[in-house]
Amino acid sequence: MTLFSYEIFDAVARQGSFNKAAQQLHLTPSAISHAIAVMEAELGFTLFNRGKNGVTMTSYGASLYPSIRGLEKGKVKLGAFNSVCAGLLPQILKSFMASYPQIEVEVYQGTYDDVKEWLRTGQVDLAFLSATCREEFNLTELFREPLLCIVPQDWPEPPNGIMTPELMNGQSFVVQCDATDAEMRQFLKKYSISTERRCHVIDDQSNIAMVEAGLGISIMPRMLLRSCTAAVKIYPIEPEEYRVVGLAVQRPTAMAPAVEQMFRHIVDFCRQMDPQLL
Repeated sequence: MTLFSYEIFDAVARQGSFNKAAQQLHLTPSAISHAIAVMEAELGFTLFNRGKNGVTMTSYGASLYPSIRGLEKGKVKLGAFNSVCAGLLPQILKSFMASYPQIEVEVYQGTYDDVKEWLRTGQVDLAFLSATCREEFNLTELFREPLLCIVPQDWPEPPNGIMTPELMNGQSFVVQCDATDAEMRQFLKKYSISTERRCHVIDDQSNIAMVEAGLGISIMPRMLLRSCTAAVKIYPIEPEEYRVVGLAVQRPTAMAPAVEQMFRHIVDFCRQMDPQLL
């Protein structure tokens, strides 16, 4: 059984009605009824007495219920890289903690390589990762965001306000280390763009500051530039390229209940969020 099955059990027990539980969980009454029937088949006993005036727990259901309520507690360790940590995670954590105040969450921020190592060694249970890490981990895709080109304020206006690989070829670039800048390096390699690399930095803020100072141009995901106030120009790129962000779990087939709840919450949040947040 999944943690969501337990949530359904809890909702029916609290509401005393399949219809009211369905309203609470934004499901249909038939979906609630089916989920309870599946649980009962797996457990081998009846959880609820059905009647005209609603449902009541059987003695078996009542004996199981305290254990179900205890599943709301736990601890989740979450790894994330800079842009997600600054631009997305605060909203996710705020909504999660409002729904599950008894689940403790620890956040670890680092580079792609840091987060991969933490997930590999079990220091974190869940991790936001770029699709560039897909070969090593099974990622559940959350969203994709376009890569944009940032240039100094005195940069000549490109035709139609769009940067192309041809316009970037041979230019000075501000780059980050491999552990934080995989998408830019893939882009440069894909289009055989020759660059002069004067600045090698390790964080997004330094990247933007160097471009603002006129030391080169750069390519960054849109989330990083959404609230940028630096004196730089930001242009779309054609052909369009994207960064794909996904969620990886340390033990996909053996998630603790709290970890599974956080996993589902993140996936649901990202699939329902306004694309303008990216």
